[in-house]
Amino acid sequence: MRKDSVRNSVNVLRSHALGISALSILLIVLAALTAYPLGMLLYGSFSSAPPGSVGSFNLSGYRQLVTRETAGVLLNTVLLSFAHTAISLPIAAFLAWLVARTDMAGRRVFEVLLTLPFFLPPILTAMAWGMLGNPQVGSINLVWEAATDSSAPLVDVYGRAGIVWHMCQYSIPFLFLILVDAFRALDPSLEESSRMAGAGAWTTMWRIVLATLLPALSSGFLLSFARGLEAFESAVIFGTPAKVEVVTTAIFAAINQRTEADYQFATALSFATLALTLALIVLQWRLLAGRNFQTVGGKGFQPRLTRLGHCRMAAAVLCGIVFAIMTLMPVAQLATGSLFRFFGFYTLDMLTLDNWTAVLADTLFWIAMRNTLLLGLFGATATMLLGTAVAYTVVRTRLRFRAIYAGLAWLPWLMPGMVLGVGLLWSFAFLPRPIHLYGTIWALLLAYVSLGTPLSTQVMTVSLAQLSSDLEECSRVHGASGWTTMRRIVVALVYPSFMVGWSLTFFMILRELSASILLYSPDTPILPVMVLRQWTGGKAEQCSVIALIILLLVLLIRFVQLSVFKRTIPTS
Repeated sequence: MRKDSVRNSVNVLRSHALGISALSILLIVLAALTAYPLGMLLYGSFSSAPPGSVGSFNLSGYRQLVTRETAGVLLNTVLLSFAHTAISLPIAAFLAWLVARTDMAGRRVFEVLLTLPFFLPPILTAMAWGMLGNPQVGSINLVWEAATDSSAPLVDVYGRAGIVWHMCQYSIPFLFLILVDAFRALDPSLEESSRMAGAGAWTTMWRIVLATLLPALSSGFLLSFARGLEAFESAVIFGTPAKVEVVTTAIFAAINQRTEADYQFATALSFATLALTLALIVLQWRLLAGRNFQTVGGKGFQPRLTRLGHCRMAAAVLCGIVFAIMTLMPVAQLATGSLFRFFGFYTLDMLTLDNWTAVLADTLFWIAMRNTLLLGLFGATATMLLGTAVAYTVVRTRLRFRAIYAGLAWLPWLMPGMVLGVGLLWSFAFLPRPIHLYGTIWALLLAYVSLGTPLSTQVMTVSLAQLSSDLEECSRVHGASGWTTMRRIVVALVYPSFMVGWSLTFFMILRELSASILLYSPDTPILPVMVLRQWTGGKAEQCSVIALIILLLVLLIRFVQLSVFKRTIPTS
């Protein structure tokens, strides 16, 4: 008995020591991925020397922020981000209402189709609209000229309007994803009570529906606005030719397009963007503070669909038009551009397969494809494992300081990709000499894991919070070990959410450009950067080929996600 007691005590102590070690390692990893780059970002904003060098400390970078030129850049960024969000939010809310709360024809199909642009890399759609809306040889203007004999272009995507237009292509499906489930979860009895009290349809919509959905609407506005602050693809494709500069292009230009890179200004501008994002979050907290938005209680309900009557088909046609504009037109343009020697010259004698031959025979393309897929596979897996560990620590343990883990995991959400890229540049430069990360594929992998940690943590936190701890206790009571309980109970039940989060993270890595453009090197090419380099090099036709290959890859993974992963997720 004494030996058994001693053995049990030793096992408990060993388990406790392993737990402390695991939590310590997790804290170090989180701090290295989030707090360390943020700290180095602050350091770099005061340092006069480039990363890796020792210089003096001054406020030169911050002084440049108060110049008229920089003020114009900041104003451009804020106004463009606000404009695209103000346009996208009502459109997305209306589409979400049609899909979730009406009997519109084909609403289940449109729920999938309208979200598709969210999963496409923005650089591809930006490039497609660059070919569609070019004022000289854009496909839309060529058709307009042939139909009306007018020499004046119908559309010109280069400039502020083009930036806003393209950002809407991403924001509408993004906001639709956020709002469609919020509309579906709204208890119809609230609307019925309002109407029984004598309120009209408009009053009910304004005072009940929109007021109740304020958390989802404000969160969507905040996230979309933040995405606008960090948008790089729209600004570099449509803004640069028109000399419209925003924060991300200014940071990129300060590091890559000056005779002598101005890291201090780029870092100070990054910190200003970070402060603006934080101010938006605080504003949302104050807006929602002290208000109750509970709509789902213990009583079950079935969302009541609004009968559209004769407008049922018209609503479906409207959704079809939105899908055609956001998805079919860009894809059709890429397909067309890939089959002609020069885009804009669409005659039979210009038809060719040389663009496909050139891309498929290019060794650099296959290296970039391999790197992108490896980063996607390993990056998504590592990100989800890290997010699961953080979520389990926050939800399932009684650790007194577990909020620190959650805070560190959410820190990258404050940092746009370009800002995090600058922070990682400084971080890599000050690592011990034997550790060389900058310019390697490991630098990209760490950036993607850091950017994806907030998403993976949120997905797994929600999943674990839904599991009763009684399930694990029951398993242990019946003699299962901790590892068996974890494998047979916890892992088995959260696996569907894990795979959904993995898919979303993979898509995020596949389309990430703003951080990649700062951290890649010629030895580590990836597809989004390769597309941008070829576009700026005047190879739009070969870009179309690469874009179509990426689109096919996205569609394949999206199909697998919908047909395999989603089947395992309970719908009730």
